[in-house]
Amino acid sequence: MSRTTRTCWDLLMIVLGCALYGFGLVYINIANHLAEGGVTGITLLIRYWWHLDPAYSTILLNIPLLIVGYKFLGKRALAYTVFGTLMLSAWLWIWQRVPLTINLDHDLFISGVLAGLFGGFGSGLIYRHGGTTGGTDVVARIVEQQTGVPMGRTLLVFDAAVLTISLTYLNIELMMYTLLGAYVFSQIVNFTLDGAYAAKGLLIVSDKSQEIATAIMNELERGTTFLHAEGGFAHDRKQVVYAVVSSTEIAQTKRLIEAIDPHAFISILDVHEALGEGFTYQKKRRRLLFGH
Repeated sequence: MSRTTRTCWDLLMIVLGCALYGFGLVYINIANHLAEGGVTGITLLIRYWWHLDPAYSTILLNIPLLIVGYKFLGKRALAYTVFGTLMLSAWLWIWQRVPLTINLDHDLFISGVLAGLFGGFGSGLIYRHGGTTGGTDVVARIVEQQTGVPMGRTLLVFDAAVLTISLTYLNIELMMYTLLGAYVFSQIVNFTLDGAYAAKGLLIVSDKSQEIATAIMNELERGTTFLHAEGGFAHDRKQVVYAVVSSTEIAQTKRLIEAIDPHAFISILDVHEALGEGFTYQKKRRRLLFGH
């Protein structure tokens, strides 16, 4: 995929993400009197106190945060953030003028879950393609870059602070369902960022490492890597096999290993995202990653 095509794809996904986020905010949060976290939550506070359209207050509040972002974010990330902020404001303006009603029979539990789903999936798409919707998203992205803390976790902390202030116009019941939505939001964001293709990493310690590696490559068509290790007690040198397989292949992999060496030590790790042949690309049939 060329750089121009990739950029166009990223921008299209940011538009779609903003549309989903704005849809949930207008038709779920606002319609059911649920608050929101971060700068978006502040726009709802302003809407309640001074009746200013969130489409406009979103831009006004983001100006100082974008100035901060200019110092820490690269030109591309900043451009995507400005684009995302403008798209969110545009969709908020559009959705508030589309005569649509979603009848949830005043079920606040469903409303909270749906608010988290729409907001989390929409925001996750935006983050996954290099953008943000401005606001605390900018701060969360900087925190992730500097400390490695997932954006969803940072956003949850900011949400809690803003939601506390939102108690000025929410009762406890609405606040609890808003917190439910905030939790679902953070989980969906992390799920979307981690990638839908679940994978598992295996560290295999065995005296028959070569046979195990060959079996994995032949039977599963997955690549293997040898790591040189030393035992902590006897100080004997070992070849550790490292392989990444899909979650559905774990059982088959364990059977292969057990058939070769029933005493092999296996450590299975969660791999949040797997990139490369066999995961993001189509596997070459009957071809080994590190084979002949």
